[in-house]
Amino acid sequence: MIRVSNIRIPLDFDFADILPFCARKLDIPESRIKSLKLSKKSVDARRKNDIYFIISVDISAEGEDNLLKKLKNAVRIEEHEYKIPVVSAGNRPVVVGFGPAGMFASLVLAYAGARPIVLERGQDVDRRIKSVEEFRKFRKLDPESNVQFGEGGAGTFSDGKLTTGIKDFRIPQILQWLVEFGAPEEILYLAKPHIGTDRLRNVVKNLRKQIEELGGEIRFGARLSGYETENGCISQVLYTDRDGVHNISTDNVILATGHSARDVFELLYEKNVVLSQKSFAVGVRIEHLRRDIDRAMYGRFAGHRALKSADYKLAVHLPNGRALYTFCMCPGGEVVPASSETGRLAVNGMSCFARDGENSNSALLVNVNPDDYGSSHPLAGMYFQRNIEEKAFIAGGSDYSAPAVTAGDFLDKRYSGKFGKVRPSYAPAVKYVSPDEYLPDFVCESLRLGITEMGRKIKGFDDKDAVLTGVESRSSSPVRIERGENLQSVSVGGLFPCGEGAGYAGGIVSAAVDGMKCAESVIKRLGEF
Repeated sequence: MIRVSNIRIPLDFDFADILPFCARKLDIPESRIKSLKLSKKSVDARRKNDIYFIISVDISAEGEDNLLKKLKNAVRIEEHEYKIPVVSAGNRPVVVGFGPAGMFASLVLAYAGARPIVLERGQDVDRRIKSVEEFRKFRKLDPESNVQFGEGGAGTFSDGKLTTGIKDFRIPQILQWLVEFGAPEEILYLAKPHIGTDRLRNVVKNLRKQIEELGGEIRFGARLSGYETENGCISQVLYTDRDGVHNISTDNVILATGHSARDVFELLYEKNVVLSQKSFAVGVRIEHLRRDIDRAMYGRFAGHRALKSADYKLAVHLPNGRALYTFCMCPGGEVVPASSETGRLAVNGMSCFARDGENSNSALLVNVNPDDYGSSHPLAGMYFQRNIEEKAFIAGGSDYSAPAVTAGDFLDKRYSGKFGKVRPSYAPAVKYVSPDEYLPDFVCESLRLGITEMGRKIKGFDDKDAVLTGVESRSSSPVRIERGENLQSVSVGGLFPCGEGAGYAGGIVSAAVDGMKCAESVIKRLGEF
């Protein structure tokens, strides 16, 4: 099989005609093509007066060697089957956390016959949706079931983006599983795939059911409260639910609790598990009208039926030595409450599959380094986050309203007290407050410098009516749980720190990959008993 890349396709092209089109491009009869599959599709919008698709196709055809010689944009590829060995020995492994890392770790373990037990402090998707809606309507925060905690992790209430900067042979299997569990098939070939919050909820439920059918068990409302060791290795896990404290005997624990399980970081610190400080980023969410972003990115092609809502990705290096970059851009989405602790406020972005909301938003983040924490304590970055979230909570009125302001007022350091054409999408409510009230001076300075600079890259990005809502503080973990080459904690044998919370991933796909890696290590360890 060969992959032919960089094929230019007009926007009005009917992809039902892809086979004859490619036959003409390759200058071979259709009869010579045994199979053809779209492997990548992206939009080239560098020239606003000439926008088109760029595709890659995987073709099995007669005379492939001759085609390879003739085509400069073709390479031979081999399909790799992801194989999972079956095990039967040892105690059942425990997976703590049911976000992307925990889900895919559990799925691999279940396919291996290891019948994992999953402990998830939050609730299943259906009950979790009710908790989030109660918070948005009545400001009633459930610290154990919210945008951060529950089935599917923080990703369940985001855009479900599947873009990643890593390369790993497990990624095609992850995408294929997601499709099998209900994700749109287009994620297999889009250059910037996403599932959308509305569809992702069913995907995670179907994935959970598969684990259960294979003998796995998911216990919701089960919060990790401790563990025991023997001879330096894990021997028991303790968890708390509404019925009290319980223990599970186990030799292997995959710790995939996410970046917001701060009590877990404190538990590990108290038990002298080696932790280290890690850089992260903090800032705000910036909102524009979706139609304005579409026009800025697509020009006269904005609104074309073949084009989805426009996205963007920006990064600028600033004269103060900082960097400002966009993250988790949600076309046609909304800003959502992401608080998980009483008296602390955080926001995130979310969009559905259609991405057809009035506004488009993105995190606008400034890099924060351990030197900024003011302490060498391993959890200093976490305390830095908490301090900012407490200030944002107070700035918003101490009732989970989010502080928000127009970009114009923020950039000009003035106060008008009113929004323009862009209306804040955050619920339950916003209070007109500048980031100067809750973010460090170096972050505000970087935002002012960077927004102006980004306005030179995307027309209208620095629109005076754009809305800045804070605080975006949960982009990544401020802590790394140190592990060795065998993926086990350097402090506790059989404990596998995993995913974003442990400091080894930065998104749904990379977290899923890390979960699979840890599961593979557990399977290998089970086979040694």
